Amino acid sequence: MTRDHRPCCTPAGPPAAVAVSPPAPGQAARTRSTRGQVLVPGGEFAMGDAFGEGYAADGETPVHPVALQPFHIDETAVTNAHFAGFVKATGHVTDAERYGSSAVFHLVLDAPSTDVLGNAAGAPWWINVRGAHWRRPEGARSDINGRQNHPVVHISFNDATAYARWAGKRLPTEAEWEYAARGGLAGRRYAWGDELTPGGRWRCNIWQGSFPHVNTAEDGHLTTAPVKSFRPNGFGLWNTAGNVWEWCSDWFSPSYYADAPPADPHGPETGTARVLRGGSYLCHDSYCNRYRVAARSANTPESSSGNLGFRCANDSAGT
Repeated sequence: MTRDHRPCCTPAGPPAAVAVSPPAPGQAARTRSTRGQVLVPGGEFAMGDAFGEGYAADGETPVHPVALQPFHIDETAVTNAHFAGFVKATGHVTDAERYGSSAVFHLVLDAPSTDVLGNAAGAPWWINVRGAHWRRPEGARSDINGRQNHPVVHISFNDATAYARWAGKRLPTEAEWEYAARGGLAGRRYAWGDELTPGGRWRCNIWQGSFPHVNTAEDGHLTTAPVKSFRPNGFGLWNTAGNVWEWCSDWFSPSYYADAPPADPHGPETGTARVLRGGSYLCHDSYCNRYRVAARSANTPESSSGNLGFRCANDSAGT
């Protein structure tokens, strides 16, 4: 059954009224690089929600055939260590740092009360926290020590594209992301099959318990997990369900699937929000069942939060 739309578990922001200087010009692109990537063979697949489990406003239907050329994609989300190398080399300042705040989940807030700027409309479990950014993901008192191999978070679309350009890569299209995330399994609900916990074992990092106040952490993680947690899918990609939302290059439209081109679609020509895929550690069936492989969401390009990350892609050689 198609579900009613619920607020996405990535809050939009920052407020339009906040004035900041424009970002610095992007660093020159490196030579094309496929380091840390796997080659995904070209092919055709059925894109979209075949189970009728999506939110109507997300536009996961109609299911439609899509043919793709071969492409490369990162085997994992970009880590804190990867992003630190980028910042050291370029001096990049993230949108969260430029705006001065970002969204932190209420159970992990680690900041003085004076840094709490308010709650997100419609999603009060998200707190706008002064000084929260990729190096201080829970607020001013937190850091990323011991989390070098966790996915970097508080990353906007703008930050992700700046990193990709520097790394000699690009962001994946939404179609590439879904095809790669399926790992060669046709028409399945998840990257590993149709059952959420086969054999009683968790295969992804999502919420267990009663959202948003009690997480039993049966999968072993309250927030992010290392990028090579659980098992990779059939194409060798890790954590394509849960952990962190991942930016895609497409503008978002809930009606796009009805008219999408059948070969190598790149999304609408214009829009106000970019596509997000994969769900995060906050997804739960009672609130946001977007850890399904067909699920999609979106946010504005400057938005950031404690569950927003990315992975990169690349054309295959000769295409």
